[in-house]
Amino acid sequence: MGQTLARDANHAHLGYQAEMLSRGLQDRLDQRFAALKHLAGQLGDESGEPAVEQLRANRSLLAHFEGVMVSDAEGRVVADLPEVPGRVGLETAHTEYFQMLRHSPWPYVSRPFVGRASGEPLVLMLVPRFTGEGEFAGVVGGMLNLAHGQFFRSIASLSFEHQGHVAIFTAKGNPLFVPGDLAGAVDDLSRLDPPDFQLALDGWQGETRHELQGDTLLVAYRQVWDADWVVAMMMPGRSVLAPLQAFLKQLWWTWLVAALLLLALTRWWVGRQLAPLHRLEGQIGEVSAGKRQRLLLSTDLQELRQVSATFNRLEHERSEVLHRLREREAFLNAVLGSTPTGMFVANLEGEITYLNPALVAMLGLAPDTTTAAVLERVHEDDREGALDLWQHALARRDDFLRQLRMHDARGELLWLEVHASPVGGGEAPLGIVGVVKDITERRHEEALRRWEAEHDPLTGLLNRRGFERRLEEALADFTKTGTPSALILFDLDHFKSVNDNGGHALGDELLRRLAQVVAWEVRRSDHLARQGGDEFGLLLPSCTLSQARTIAETVRKVVSQVSVSHEGREYFVTASIGLTVFQEGDDAIETVLARADAASYASKRQGRNGVVVHAEEA
Repeated sequence: MGQTLARDANHAHLGYQAEMLSRGLQDRLDQRFAALKHLAGQLGDESGEPAVEQLRANRSLLAHFEGVMVSDAEGRVVADLPEVPGRVGLETAHTEYFQMLRHSPWPYVSRPFVGRASGEPLVLMLVPRFTGEGEFAGVVGGMLNLAHGQFFRSIASLSFEHQGHVAIFTAKGNPLFVPGDLAGAVDDLSRLDPPDFQLALDGWQGETRHELQGDTLLVAYRQVWDADWVVAMMMPGRSVLAPLQAFLKQLWWTWLVAALLLLALTRWWVGRQLAPLHRLEGQIGEVSAGKRQRLLLSTDLQELRQVSATFNRLEHERSEVLHRLREREAFLNAVLGSTPTGMFVANLEGEITYLNPALVAMLGLAPDTTTAAVLERVHEDDREGALDLWQHALARRDDFLRQLRMHDARGELLWLEVHASPVGGGEAPLGIVGVVKDITERRHEEALRRWEAEHDPLTGLLNRRGFERRLEEALADFTKTGTPSALILFDLDHFKSVNDNGGHALGDELLRRLAQVVAWEVRRSDHLARQGGDEFGLLLPSCTLSQARTIAETVRKVVSQVSVSHEGREYFVTASIGLTVFQEGDDAIETVLARADAASYASKRQGRNGVVVHAEEA
C-alpha cells in the first residue's frame, strides 16, 4: 500500500513538474520572440550596412541567443551578431524555415540543424520582417546552440527528487535535449506498445507508466505548442520508493535516539559546570552594548579571573584609541566639507564611503550614494575604460588619473578630471582619497579651437589643413588594407565675374549656397572642403572609380544649378572637376593631389563644366 501511494503521489507530482517546465519554456520562448519582433520592427526593409549597424545597436539580444542573423527577401544573410566568418552571404532560401516564413506571418522555430558557418548543432527562432507596405522583406533569426547554449544548458542542471530527469524532442521525434544517462531509456520509449511516445509526438499530454529493463519508469508528457516541442519528464521507480526504503532502514537504528538523548543529558551537565563562563559571556555582551564599562566576575576559577583582567585592560586601550579616531574623523569631515573642490573617500576595495558637499552639489548626488550609482552616471563610452583603469590602480596601489564624462542630476553632460591616490603610506594604505574637478568649459574651448583650426569659417566646410589630414588618414588606410578611395578637386568657372559685378558679399553668399547644396548630395562618409577662394576638394573613402564618376557628375550638375541675384541679374557658375583614385605606389598625398589638380586643369582646357578622370585611370 505504501509503494502504491508513493507511486501515485510521485506520478501526480511528476505531471505538475512537467507542466511547470513546459510553461517556463513557453515563457522563455515568448520573451525571445518578443525581442526578435522588436528588432524586426526596427529593421524594416533595411539591409547591408544599416542592418549591420542596427544589429550592433541591439547587442542585448546576446543575453537570449548565442547568435542573431538577418536575411533579405531572397534568403541571403546580410548581417549577423556576433560576426562569424562565412555567415554573411549564406543562402537560406532553400531551407524549410525560410519557405515557411515567406508564406506565413507567424514566428517559427526550426528543426535542429548543423550551422554551415559555426559547425555547431543549432535551432533557429525566427520572425518575418516586412516593408512599410507590408511586403515580405526577409527574416530575423536567433540561434540557440544545442551543444553549448545557455538555453539548453540551464535545463541540463535540472534534476528532481530521487534522480528524476527531463528530455525535450521535436514533434518529428528529433532529440533537442537528452541527458546521456537517459539515452537508453529514450530509445526504449519509441518501441513501446502501446506507443505512448508516438502519441506524445502527435500532441497527446498526460502521465503514463512503463516497465523498462526490469524497473518501472514514470513518464509525464507535455507540449510546448509555439515551438512544436515535446517535454518528457521521467523518474525511475527505484527513485520513487527510495524515501520509503530509507524510512524502513531507520527503524533498525532506533538506538540512535537513545544515544542522542544521552548526549543531550551530558551537554546539560557540562553546562551547569561551566555556568561562570556564561556569566562572563553575558558581561562581555553588555560591555559591547555600552551598558557596562568593565567586567566584574566573582568566581573561584583563577583562569577566568585572569581572562577578566586582560579583557578590562584591552577594553580600556580600545576606548582611548576609538576616542582619538573619532576626533580625527571629525577634523577630516570639517576639512573636506569646507573645501570648494569635489572630493571623495574610498576603501581599498574601491567602494566609495564618503562624498564631500562640493562633489554632491556638482553632480547632484545624495551623500550616501553607492559606488554603483556613481558609475551609472558615467557616460557609457567612458564607463568601461574608467572602470578598468580604476581596478588596475586598486590592484597596483597606484594613482588613478583620468578625464571622463558624467551626467549631473539634470542629465547635462560634464567633463570631469578625477585624481585619486592611496593614503597612509607603506605597504598597507588606509584608503583612497580622490579630487574631482569640473573641466567642462575648458574642454568645450579646446574642442572649439580644434574645430576652428580645421574648418572654413565662411562655409563651415573643412579647410585645407583639415582636408589634408583626412586625406593622409585615407592614404594610410589604403596602404595598410587596400581600401579604395577617390579624390575630386574642382574650382568654379566664372566666379570672378560674380565678385567683380556683385561684390565679395555676393560671392560669399554663392559659396555658402554651393557648399550647402554639394554637402547634401554627397555621402555622409565623404569629406567636403573649401581649400581657399573658389577651390574645393572632395574625398570619397571606400569608393571605386565608377562610383566616384557618378558622384562627380552629380556635383557638376548641382553646382551649375546654384545661383545668386543682384540688381535684377542672376549669376551662375560651373565646376571644372578633376578625378583620381588611390594607386599602388602612392606614398604621399601630394602625389594624389597633383593628379587630381592636373585633371581639373584638363577639364578647364576642354571647355569647363565637365568631369575629367586622370589620364592614367580613364
